[in-house]
Amino acid sequence: MNLFARPFRENTAERDSALERHLLDICALPTETLLSSLGTPERGLSVDQVESIRTQVGRNELTRKRKLGLLSELLPRFANPLVVLLLLIAGLSIAMGVIRSAVVVGAMVLISVVLGYIQEARSSKAVDQLRAMVQTTCLVMRDGKQVEIPIPEVVPGDIVLLAAGSLIPADLRLLSAKDLYVSQSLLTGESMPVEKTSAPSKGKRSIDLLNVCFQGSSVLSGSGRGVVIHTGGNTYFGAISKRLASQHVRTSFENGIHGFTWLMIRFMIVMVSLIFLINTYAKGSWLESLTFALAVALGLTPEMLPMIVTVNLSKGALAMSRKKAIVKRLNSIQNFGAMDILCTDKTGTLTQDRIVLKRYVDVTNKESEDVLKYAYMNSYYQTGLRNLLDRAILDHSDIDVERGCAKVDEIPFDFQRRRMSVVVDFEDDNVLICKGAVQDLFPVCSRYQVEDEIFPLVDMLKTDIMEEYVDLSQQGFRVLAIAYREFPKDKREFSVKDESDLILLGYIAFFDPPKDSAAQALSQLQKLGVTIKILTGDNEFVTQKVCEDVGLPVENVITGDQLSDLSPEAFAEKAKSMTAFARLTPVQKEDLIRALQRSGHVVGFLGDGINDALAMKTADVGISVDTAADVAKESADIILLEKNLLILEEGVIEGRKVFGNIIKYIKMAASSNYGNMFSMVGASLFLPFLPMAPIQIMVNNLLYDVSQTGIPSDSVDPEYIERPRRWDIGGIKRFMFYIGPVSSIFDYATFALMLFVFHCNDYKILTGVEKEHARMLFQTGWFVESLLTQTLIVHIIRTNRIPFVQSRASGVLLATTLSVVAMGVLLPYLPIGSYFSFVPLPSMYWVWIAFFMVAYATLTHKVKVWFIQKYGD
Repeated sequence: MNLFARPFRENTAERDSALERHLLDICALPTETLLSSLGTPERGLSVDQVESIRTQVGRNELTRKRKLGLLSELLPRFANPLVVLLLLIAGLSIAMGVIRSAVVVGAMVLISVVLGYIQEARSSKAVDQLRAMVQTTCLVMRDGKQVEIPIPEVVPGDIVLLAAGSLIPADLRLLSAKDLYVSQSLLTGESMPVEKTSAPSKGKRSIDLLNVCFQGSSVLSGSGRGVVIHTGGNTYFGAISKRLASQHVRTSFENGIHGFTWLMIRFMIVMVSLIFLINTYAKGSWLESLTFALAVALGLTPEMLPMIVTVNLSKGALAMSRKKAIVKRLNSIQNFGAMDILCTDKTGTLTQDRIVLKRYVDVTNKESEDVLKYAYMNSYYQTGLRNLLDRAILDHSDIDVERGCAKVDEIPFDFQRRRMSVVVDFEDDNVLICKGAVQDLFPVCSRYQVEDEIFPLVDMLKTDIMEEYVDLSQQGFRVLAIAYREFPKDKREFSVKDESDLILLGYIAFFDPPKDSAAQALSQLQKLGVTIKILTGDNEFVTQKVCEDVGLPVENVITGDQLSDLSPEAFAEKAKSMTAFARLTPVQKEDLIRALQRSGHVVGFLGDGINDALAMKTADVGISVDTAADVAKESADIILLEKNLLILEEGVIEGRKVFGNIIKYIKMAASSNYGNMFSMVGASLFLPFLPMAPIQIMVNNLLYDVSQTGIPSDSVDPEYIERPRRWDIGGIKRFMFYIGPVSSIFDYATFALMLFVFHCNDYKILTGVEKEHARMLFQTGWFVESLLTQTLIVHIIRTNRIPFVQSRASGVLLATTLSVVAMGVLLPYLPIGSYFSFVPLPSMYWVWIAFFMVAYATLTHKVKVWFIQKYGD
């Protein structure tokens, strides 16, 4: 086994130290002998070598949790606070000898955990298959050929080729580097790029070495070549990932779920303690009171919440996949629906991404073959990431450049200079050919050429050329300038400082027409309450023209230069008020996203280039496309399989549906449980017996849980998805306080019915079997009424419309609720009913309950409508 293929599998500090020393040793080796020392052929690994190494070290993936079977998958789910609470109640029930209660609680735990696991496993498997459709790749040398492979297939010993936009696929030692700048912010937190070189380097920490690139970083500019040393869990990033695995930072969505969970737990602790004290004082038996209080605690626990959330998110991801959107991070679905501002790059999103070279002219606006030839040589010889403009130049013509010249050097593109140069051995000189944005190339030009004559570039001519540039830009053309400078043949190395005293040769103009669907898509997004902002590196004139073509009203476009002169307060104000931003650097895009977030907005960013990666990471939901640069795809939460804004509209709608169904359950659970507590407290004060046996409370809650399992399949009213939705714990509290007590009205009506119409109040004067029958009749009557009203409220709260008339639940939700209603009606008459202390109910009871149900549905709906009018939905 060669040096880099050593397996380090022990998950210990000693292992990490060995990996560090191993990398430090290799980084100190001379470049000339590096490959031979490692045993790697200069032409790259062979297929057989790759398979042999992969067998020893595994795939290039971070260490994942091993699947140890069903038990190991289920156990972590029992750590949820709600499940822990259920288990605590079951344990106390066993300790007090109330085995039946413990059995029912156990059944509820199994429904919550096992059903959640089954549904999530099915959905997650499908989601994982969808994610596998979106792969990041890298370029390696294999058997002397450049091969593009998925990053997980990289092995130690592979020679990786790097260019602007490349993700570093593993920890690698550089063999060569040319103006190679790498972002290591994910590893170090440092936002400034680091220049890497291939020279031998020594140090105490590998992260400080300049001749090593680490997995998790990305190339901002330049080019390079490196040999892979460590992969997967053996990388520097892999070690960090292990340490951070237990330091998960919750998203806003998770914070909302967490906040609601602990709201219910705090409420439960207070109310259950109160009920326990009241019953102990009124009835004298602390053991019976404790058993009852535990049952009440169970009734207050929204134990189906984890399952409802997970299944809703997974179903949303599957639904979005059918609409050509792949969800990489499930929680981003809710942010997609909550998004109220979408920031988007211009090229390829608003435009067709089919750039065509239309003009190549000298400074007198006369067509020039020299301009085309020099532009062609620049695009042909660059080794960085070829953008759409380069492809348009190469597609426009077929010039045999290699016959007349050879590449000498290259000065890669970066987002500060906004230009790039290649140096070629052409005729009698080394010629530096520079191509870049007009405003950024003009300052380094001192002369211009017309045919074979060279003249000083005076200010008047600069003004004329700029006017032509502005005119073309206002027509929607993208314009680049072409300049050159000759150097002696003995000069072999070049840098940015050589981009000076250039001769302006002319310019090239491209056309990228707007998408036919862009105007429709933007209009639909705005109808959904999503504000559109354009953040682009292109110039302000093209940006204004494209915005006009797609129907996006823009009075003024602000540039990156203008933004850089603003105070933080003025910057934040421009971020909110302006629609289009042009000539932005990647950092400025990120700053604009942060400014909008500080203003309380949920911000999405759609982009596909290297310069979009920072903004996508910062945004609440990053969106990219399958054809994007690797670093952009890796930064995104959602990947579109088509560059089509109409997909975004459908994704936003799906996100709002997912959130809507989750909120349905939360509102149902909160209001129903709160109402039950009012009833429990009141009944405990005046009844000489418990209003419902503990086992009956548990069965009631178990059946109610079953009725909720159909919520993820439910539809959402069209008006709910018309605007962004966000977490509002205060709104949920208000809803709980207003809607919950409505059910208590009918609970107390049922108490009166059972006490005075069906003579359960005679309990005080009855003895023996008759006394027990009166108690059981009362408890059975309230059990049925409570279950039916709880189940009915599902259909009332699920919609802001008139239930059953203007809005009907899905077939699955209708089936689960009807099944539970049927079970509640039949249970007192079935043999198993006696096991839970139920007795048959008088026939007149059903007449009264039917009246109660109609009245309850009517009153709850009216209170709901009033609440929505007063507080909103």
